[in-house]
Amino acid sequence: MSAIENVKCLIIGSGPAGYTAAIYAARANMNPVLYHGTQPGGQLTTTNEVENFPGYVDGVTGPEMMVQLQQQAQRFGTDVRDGWVTKVDFSGPVHKVWVNETKEIHCQTVIISTGASAKYLGLPSEQHYLKLGGGVSACAVCDGFFYRNQEVVIVGAGDSACEEAHYLSKLCKKVTMLVRSEQFRASKIMEARVRKTENIEIIMHTDTVEVLGDGQVVTGVKAHNKTSGETFEIPATGFFVAIGHTPNTGLFKDFITVDETGYIKNVPGSSKTNVTGVFVAGDAADHVYRQAITAAGTGCMAALDAERYLATLE
Repeated sequence: MSAIENVKCLIIGSGPAGYTAAIYAARANMNPVLYHGTQPGGQLTTTNEVENFPGYVDGVTGPEMMVQLQQQAQRFGTDVRDGWVTKVDFSGPVHKVWVNETKEIHCQTVIISTGASAKYLGLPSEQHYLKLGGGVSACAVCDGFFYRNQEVVIVGAGDSACEEAHYLSKLCKKVTMLVRSEQFRASKIMEARVRKTENIEIIMHTDTVEVLGDGQVVTGVKAHNKTSGETFEIPATGFFVAIGHTPNTGLFKDFITVDETGYIKNVPGSSKTNVTGVFVAGDAADHVYRQAITAAGTGCMAALDAERYLATLE
């Protein structure tokens, strides 16, 4: 076993939240160590164009932005490392973290910025166009703008699916909403809102069979109605998946309080968790906004909270 390393501030995860926390922590002489995790750069690396982050007049690609954030964090001395955290023990005064199952680190402060992963249907065609950036998205607010005056399909049945369908209806010519079961999971008020929106067509009890396209971009969706038994095609240039997110917080559940879906509960108005010296930033705690800019904002909060906590130890 390698020697135990002592770290003042460990940041777990490398999206906008983790990197922003690193920038603030490094500038405060906290010598942060940041582990990338299994998806370096986080969810934004699956986004082609980011046009809603302030300061990027002409937009930026998700991967490019993450490279810039990483370089900015490193410029102030953040130790950015490959590898992922496989186990933690937050039961005692020392926060213990294991990386790649072998390396043990003892941390004075820990910032959890492990984010969330969008759930997808898992169809090969869906994954193909998602990777190409050619018309599959899990974020209407991020990508809806690219489908102005076009026809799109959205899959989902909950409040956020209704919210995203309604958002898309303001931009797109037509929105077809596929609900996989016989009823909405959304609240009555959200269901009523999409039902009364003229350019949203709702098809209940229907599965997506395949995302159709020319190899590069999406041209339609093949769907199967479980009530009538018919299979039909819907012309569309965009396919939005709104079936929920899974927060990447399973590692921490034994020590950190999470809600019923697994999002970390923070002390309102702060980044503090129920464990002293452990803080949370970004989508691991946020199932409402889920934007790069809000994640970055909470990353700043987490670093400032960690810095204040360290000051009390001196």
